[in-house]
Amino acid sequence: MVVVMQAGVEEELIEAVIGRLSRFGFDVHRSSGVHQTVLGAIGVRPDFDLRQVQVLEGVAEVYRVTDPYKIASRTWRRSDTVIEVNGIPIGSDRVAVMAGPRVFESEEQLEQVATLLVSEGVRFLRTSLLRPKKAAHTPQWPADDRVDLIRAIASRHGLSLVLEVADQALVEKAADAADIFLVAAQGMQNDVLLSEVARTGKPVILQRGLAARIEDWLMGAEKILTQNNARVMLCEGGIRTFEPYTRHTLDLSSIPVVQSKSHLPVLADPSHGIGLRNKVTPMARAAVAAGAHGVLIDIHPDPQSALRDGPQALFFEQFVELMQQIRLIAEAVGRTVASPAGR
Repeated sequence: MVVVMQAGVEEELIEAVIGRLSRFGFDVHRSSGVHQTVLGAIGVRPDFDLRQVQVLEGVAEVYRVTDPYKIASRTWRRSDTVIEVNGIPIGSDRVAVMAGPRVFESEEQLEQVATLLVSEGVRFLRTSLLRPKKAAHTPQWPADDRVDLIRAIASRHGLSLVLEVADQALVEKAADAADIFLVAAQGMQNDVLLSEVARTGKPVILQRGLAARIEDWLMGAEKILTQNNARVMLCEGGIRTFEPYTRHTLDLSSIPVVQSKSHLPVLADPSHGIGLRNKVTPMARAAVAAGAHGVLIDIHPDPQSALRDGPQALFFEQFVELMQQIRLIAEAVGRTVASPAGR
């Protein structure tokens, strides 16, 4: 249930309504705008008489949220959520580009990537802290002081750090370094991991699980939102289908579908979704045209020697060309992308 308070209503009346909703047995989440406050009352009460709330002083409107995801629903918040990270808005008409190597390998590697990003006007460096297991006998990389080195490189170049974490035990250490957490597809239904990243208060990118329906994906976002972390972004990273020509199927239809269902920003990761370098660029272009608020792109100084996911990483010159192309596409649909330094 959503309770819309009257514009300019006194704080005492808002608190009184919150108290009444709590006594009715609802878990109340508050969203305060410049002129108006909206209260989300979470709790399965299909027989609840809305008139009990409609008559409370200061209440302007009350209506039910029929979707299983409540706070993520556009019914809960009708305007788009814009998440600001170090002065850069995500969820607006500006397309955010987040790029970097899938796995941190060396200081030299990340320095080269960071230098390229700055030259192209990109403000977000993405990488992962460790290499998650692919099989029982594949060793994980230890989470040692490399996170401090990654943070130092990002800071030295004035970049915000998007850090992928796959293990909840690493979240606390990584929280001091990351500007944004990325929970990849395999972690979408890991409730413990979602709770840990939510509690940090940092923005969280939640990638769609390989077998997840859109509703499942939004319910994953709901788990973060109910931990009082409103800075959640969704990322389409491909789903598993019967099609063998690409690693996964990048479901670009999910972008407009989610934007009609939810107020949260929606990004796309064509590198993970397709898995093949020569198809990343056209799918990134398509994602921007479809309305994605941002794209995540794998790049590497030498993809052929990458320790992980080299076949999907762009060469530097390919990334420069892609940036030129998505700037043109963004402009054609009334949006903008960061320009190269000095231009």
